Amino acid sequence: MSESNGRSNRNWKRDADKPSSAEVLRELVDSLPPHSEEAEMSLLGSLILDPRAVGEVVSIAHGPELFYREAHAQIYKAILELYDQHEGWDAVQLLEMLRDAGHLNDIGGVEYLKQLAESVPSAVNAPHYAKLVASKHRLRSLIDASWRIIYDAHNIGGLGPDGVATLLDKAEAEIYEISHDKTIRDVAPLADVLQEEIARLEALEGRGLTGVPTGYLELDKMLSGLQPGEMVILAARPSMGKTALALNIAEQVAFGGATPWSAPQDEPAGTVIFSLEMSRGSLAQRLISARSGIDLHHLRTGQMGMNEWNQLNTACGELHDAPLYIDDTPALTILQLRARARRMVSQFGVKVIIIDYLQLLTAPNVSRESRQVEVATISRGIKALARELNVPVICLAQLNRGTEQREGNRPRMADLRESGSIEQDADVVALLHREEYYHKGDEEWLADPDNHEKVGLAELIIAKQRNGPTGTVKLTWDSKTTRFKNHDPHTHAGSAEGFGGDYGDYGSVGDAAGHEVEPKPSQPARSEYQGFAPGSRSGPEAGFRDGGGPDLDDDDAEDVPF
Repeated sequence: MSESNGRSNRNWKRDADKPSSAEVLRELVDSLPPHSEEAEMSLLGSLILDPRAVGEVVSIAHGPELFYREAHAQIYKAILELYDQHEGWDAVQLLEMLRDAGHLNDIGGVEYLKQLAESVPSAVNAPHYAKLVASKHRLRSLIDASWRIIYDAHNIGGLGPDGVATLLDKAEAEIYEISHDKTIRDVAPLADVLQEEIARLEALEGRGLTGVPTGYLELDKMLSGLQPGEMVILAARPSMGKTALALNIAEQVAFGGATPWSAPQDEPAGTVIFSLEMSRGSLAQRLISARSGIDLHHLRTGQMGMNEWNQLNTACGELHDAPLYIDDTPALTILQLRARARRMVSQFGVKVIIIDYLQLLTAPNVSRESRQVEVATISRGIKALARELNVPVICLAQLNRGTEQREGNRPRMADLRESGSIEQDADVVALLHREEYYHKGDEEWLADPDNHEKVGLAELIIAKQRNGPTGTVKLTWDSKTTRFKNHDPHTHAGSAEGFGGDYGDYGSVGDAAGHEVEPKPSQPARSEYQGFAPGSRSGPEAGFRDGGGPDLDDDDAEDVPF
């Protein structure tokens, strides 16, 4: 049999006729794995006839392991080595290489090479043959993975107390790798790596940012955008605004790096937010408030004027088609999160993943007695996820009380709670700081002219960047709309001229006396959104804070968690 799909000889026509698992396994043991000897011969024959065709097929048939017959794998390996040395090789050089390597007799000698060359009239269909060979290899890989899964399922005790969850994650990872045609990389010579890097730089010339733009100009300048495969830690004390900043980034990424006041810098990028603390309803309120400029308290209470309703309709219309996804499942394990993230990337093409927040994740098969070991396992899992999916992963994290015990309250990497491994695994560590937060109600501090510019000022301290500079990015914070904005040193949040004031960038919602006024003439006109179809509402869970869950971070008397 020259071609096999691995099918059983028996046809089961009715449900009652379907075989048991044991019968299926017995028949599969006697079946040949899927392969096509004709496709393999035709591909090799095409390459012998026209060596230039290697350049067309090497990205499809990327290695000799794709061939079912060992002789064919040896021939293809020799062809790739010749092609790598010089593009203008021929059949004579192939013959000599196989002879020098001692493989000529193993592959059938000169006569078999001649047979391969005569198996096709031309090399025009070489890419088609390569696809057939690759598809058969993928089927064999799927069968191999299935056997491993079956074996582990029968020996589940060897996978630890959370063996089922571990096996499910392992199975999904193997299937994901096969479906995305990923292969294990061999050791690469530095010369090859340098050539790839030069090609990458040439492709980026004139593009500006190399990663996904966040919409924050100084942050994008420092990071060159969010880089694929990198783990970004965004850490702060509770109520400092880290969830708000993550939501702002998610929104702006979904609009191509555009803020409500600026043009897109790139194509919109899908973003998924895994919120372990806050409900999807609470996140939606914040997104609407930040997008529309409506006071978040007005959205929560429903006490809004006509202008605010118009702003609400406009913001909902803009957000409706944005590629934003929210998963508010509480108490996820790192295995469950990785499985869900793979599906989001595979099904929706998500380009950025946000996790809120790291210390609320749990890790199976890790002793609960050592929280540091568990957090280290979670951190490594998130880093592996970023590398596997090749997307930036922004992971929020809590800082310990060390910041409150030092003068100036400025955070440091050492303040990351529960594990030093977080800073080791992360490619970027960003610490969010607002000095104003520590002086609420302090009239003496507010009266000091030196502190006026600190009102509404937020600092994003880039404490670590594996492949770039460190430093501090200044942002402007508006607590009414939970919005961070590119910093303007001439204004501060809450001022008459600045962001978030009674006459801010979005137009007025009320004057100092609380009377509704019309938007400023300079406010850009927006088309009205007609609203959504009726449906169930999602909001904070009964009995919990607005965050949608209990206070799990062990902090007393904190504000509404931002």
